[in-house]
Amino acid sequence: MDSTSWKPRSRREIAARIAQDIPEGWYVNLGIGVPTLVADEVPEDREVVFHSENGILGIGPAPDEGDVNPWLINAGKQYITLQPGGSYFHHADSFAIIRGGHLDLCVLGAYQVAANGDIANWATSENDTAPAVGGAMDLAVGARRVWVAMNHVTKDGAPRLVESCAYPLTAPGAVGRIYTDLAVIDVTPRGFELVEMVPGITHDQLQDMTGAELRPARVTAA
Repeated sequence: MDSTSWKPRSRREIAARIAQDIPEGWYVNLGIGVPTLVADEVPEDREVVFHSENGILGIGPAPDEGDVNPWLINAGKQYITLQPGGSYFHHADSFAIIRGGHLDLCVLGAYQVAANGDIANWATSENDTAPAVGGAMDLAVGARRVWVAMNHVTKDGAPRLVESCAYPLTAPGAVGRIYTDLAVIDVTPRGFELVEMVPGITHDQLQDMTGAELRPARVTAA
């Protein structure tokens, strides 16, 4: 693998690339990890209403160190801020929003995504010590769109975009778009379809790091 001609996106850069694609006025839930960084990257002149399943609408950027309110946290127990007009509500009402199809988008992290849109993001085996799937299962099914933020390969170089997930599924056929540190990829009825790649990388290099066919139909420079 020749990585001298291209540079992977950082976690912050992946979040910024996702934020670039979120339209004005969408209601969006952000999963744990890279997705939570998306709230910091939305342009100030664009209104996006962020939801957290512990019962909050209107989450703002992460607080500065001296401005932390210890009672104001998201579902991942991270400190947050609240935008003007933001609100708190009961946990059951929050899941009614999710299950009722009222979220335009959910951004999740994942261990694996399959070419048919299956997502595995909560355990790596049947014997995993993860306590529970949490709200991801409801979000993956209830949100109108599901995007994933993830590294393209594991620390050992194994593909995370695969023909079929080997890990326990969070939801079948749920993912519509994937943002990795190397590319943006749509999940279509024909499988993975490239939207863009980081500068310098070739389709063949990216294909070698992907466990299913990458269709180049819509490749453009990043």
